[in-house]
Amino acid sequence: MSKGKSDKITYKPYEQKQPYLLPPSADELIPQNHLVRLVSEVIDEMGIERLLKKYQAGGGASRYHPVMMTKLFVYGYMTKVCSSRMVAKAARENVMFMWLAGGQKPDFRTLNDFRGKMLKGVMEEIFVTVVKMLAAKGYIKLENYFVDGTKIESASGRYTFVWKKAVEKNDRKLDEKLRAYIRMAEKVWDDENNEYGNRDLEELTSKDVKELAGILRERLEGLEASNLLFGEDKKKLKRELKTIEKDYLPRKKKYENAKRICGKRNSYSKTDPDATFMRMKEDHMRNGQLKPGYNVQIGTENGFVVGYDIFPNPTDTRTLKPHLRRQTKRLGVKPKVVIADAGYGGEENYCYLENRRTVAVVKYNTYRNEKSKKWKNDLFRTENWEYNKEGKYYICPDGRKLTFREERKRKTDSGYPIGIQRYECESCKYCRKKKQRETVLLSGMNDCLGSKKKQNRY
Repeated sequence: MSKGKSDKITYKPYEQKQPYLLPPSADELIPQNHLVRLVSEVIDEMGIERLLKKYQAGGGASRYHPVMMTKLFVYGYMTKVCSSRMVAKAARENVMFMWLAGGQKPDFRTLNDFRGKMLKGVMEEIFVTVVKMLAAKGYIKLENYFVDGTKIESASGRYTFVWKKAVEKNDRKLDEKLRAYIRMAEKVWDDENNEYGNRDLEELTSKDVKELAGILRERLEGLEASNLLFGEDKKKLKRELKTIEKDYLPRKKKYENAKRICGKRNSYSKTDPDATFMRMKEDHMRNGQLKPGYNVQIGTENGFVVGYDIFPNPTDTRTLKPHLRRQTKRLGVKPKVVIADAGYGGEENYCYLENRRTVAVVKYNTYRNEKSKKWKNDLFRTENWEYNKEGKYYICPDGRKLTFREERKRKTDSGYPIGIQRYECESCKYCRKKKQRETVLLSGMNDCLGSKKKQNRY
């Protein structure tokens, strides 16, 4: 046997039940540079006066301190421990949560009530305070704002959709049935127009329909008492009146409620009305199936999240403006530079950033394609045609002029005005090219977008 080596296997002492003479504190078990210490320090420094105002004096058992409860939830969110049951379990088993709780063990009902009643409307204020503290300590400068979005699928069912177009279509059909009923009822009485004037049934609400049904019932009972209604007319009117009260009126209320929930959206989920149906990146069936979800916009700087918002819009293009407005309102300062991917590129966003005097490091959606050889060699792309600015005409691949004729104005869904310019070819007769076209519609680009395309920002 070589020197210094033993023929026995040795182990370090292991005594699981060995008692401590002086039990260690939880503080000794946590490294000095651990994230949990930063969370505790930040929440201790920030004011929670608004949270304390929600408590009312009264009898009963002493309450858990709101600072401790807030620390548990904030650190839980940062470590993906979100449910009240998981937080309660961590406060009993996880040394980090045990340290934050100071050895106290609130149950999940207490945690859930605190989050639902006390933290509601306060979490955003806590978030903004933390961001401002990071800026004051020099971790961030609030100058360069990196923004991106991600779609998060809702926990609701995939087949609980309600489509706004379908609701509006069924509502119109119901109004037609109501109109047919009124026409039939007018054969019995002629003073219906005196009650509703020239109002069309499409303008009526469920309340109006309910009032109308009550008036018709009163008149029907009056005609029966006067023996002016009998036979088939009586049976038919009673049957139709029952239909309008038991079927049409509930459906009218249902459609009104669906349109109210939809608002400006095109859909929502029955089990999660805040969720909108949109396409997700995780498409396992590869069939473009729409799923209920949310479009979450997050802004970062130096690795810290400094802004967030949740939108029902499936695309990122229409979220940039409202997100930056809310972010400026929250922090009281606007970023000097906004960095985003091509999903945010568009004339409306470029002009908005330019008017705010904010540098936009944002590609437009066709930037990468325009650099490809296929795009540059495509003769029938108007971007590759020669354009005479003074004469306002294009030269097509066959050498013929396409002269400017008119410009049409329209507005996007967000209310932004855009122009569609129409250019017409002098003649496509005997064109030597394969593709022939007499009229070309070109999306009007104002100077803002045009200058962005001319500048090679990347």
